[in-house]
Amino acid sequence: LAMHYTSDTSTAFSSVTHICRDVNYGWLIRYMHANGASMFFICMFLHVGRGMYYGSYTFMETWNIGIILLFAVMATAFMGYVLPWGQM
Repeated sequence: LAMHYTSDTSTAFSSVTHICRDVNYGWLIRYMHANGASMFFICMFLHVGRGMYYGSYTFMETWNIGIILLFAVMATAFMGYVLPWGQM
């Protein structure tokens, strides 16, 4: 995906459409990437829910590191979401 993406504000969205339409199996790679990221977040939220159910939040140091990692992954995902500059 990164080989065909351009980060310029005027061509970011057109490069995403180029990936989906012109690159061999680009649409498949893009949608597998997007759905894989969604599944990753589902697994993370299930993991946090499991930790809350079993009371793992009582181990404060481990819990805080996990929450920091959750926010770091959310920030990374947000940066990936805004790459097409809001034209999706």
